[in-house]
Amino acid sequence: MSYNPSDHLLWDFWFAPPQPGEPVHLFYLRVPATIGDPEDRHWQAEAGHATSADLIHWEDQGVALRPASPPAWDDKAIWTGSILRHGETWYWFYTALTHADRQQRIGLATSTDLLTWVRHLANPLLSADLAWCESADGAVAFRDPWVIADPEGDGWLMYITTRVNHGPVDGRGVIALARSPNLVDWVLEGPKTTPGDFGELEVPQYLAVEGRHYLLFCTGKPSARRQMRPGIDPWIGTHYLTADATAGPWRLAPEPPLAGDPAGTWYAGRVLERDGDRWFFAWRRHRNGRFAGGLSNPAAVAIDTEGGLRVDVSRLGV
Repeated sequence: MSYNPSDHLLWDFWFAPPQPGEPVHLFYLRVPATIGDPEDRHWQAEAGHATSADLIHWEDQGVALRPASPPAWDDKAIWTGSILRHGETWYWFYTALTHADRQQRIGLATSTDLLTWVRHLANPLLSADLAWCESADGAVAFRDPWVIADPEGDGWLMYITTRVNHGPVDGRGVIALARSPNLVDWVLEGPKTTPGDFGELEVPQYLAVEGRHYLLFCTGKPSARRQMRPGIDPWIGTHYLTADATAGPWRLAPEPPLAGDPAGTWYAGRVLERDGDRWFFAWRRHRNGRFAGGLSNPAAVAIDTEGGLRVDVSRLGV
């Protein structure tokens, strides 16, 4: 793996859009490597920061954002997000947890240099709509915001991992859409994918390639209905959806997955667009039966004659 810190564990990650002549900035979830049970990492996560000039060698820049001092909406853990630049300001949309309840919410921090981040006074910006979002014993899945400028109109779009409150429990995972005129005030529209195939569609990322629309996601929870379909091999990892417009509706791309296998070797893949090239990264879930973490090597993203995305996962490393 190209970045495997010795003193902390790395999992979900995202990049700031690369700027000409500058290193690439990586942001990721982290906990100390001394944590007893790696599964407890979710409830103690903070966001780390690293930089690289060549996408192989990474320099640790320390912690980018820690949970706030209680009481606060983000006083328990910082979860996955995305970063964009608008004018001279960097906008970081992130998920967070609070000790006060079991809901996941989305907020914003801003920066002028990618090093010092200031929480927005309007936080949290967005919460789940319990009219259609599932609440299971008070726990609400509403996370992993991916934000883009709307290429088909004014304003901004946010893709969000969540679950609906109807249908078989193991197939309620969807990706929802929210809109904003100014990156601060958001209106949640609702699901833009059809439930039924997965318990969760995590860590979405929008890509526009050669006039086509793609929405990456990862999952480790195929539904029983999906597994009963003929010709469907079980996999854990990253795949994608396609649509005729940025707002969807989105449909699942044909198999095989972009980067998935029964063991779920690599997870939560992202595509970095830099200097006209597209590079796929993921983090390693397990090695020798233990949690691994760590950022993969970059692997080139190819597009076949029918518009399908392809990645040679053997390039990701070991």
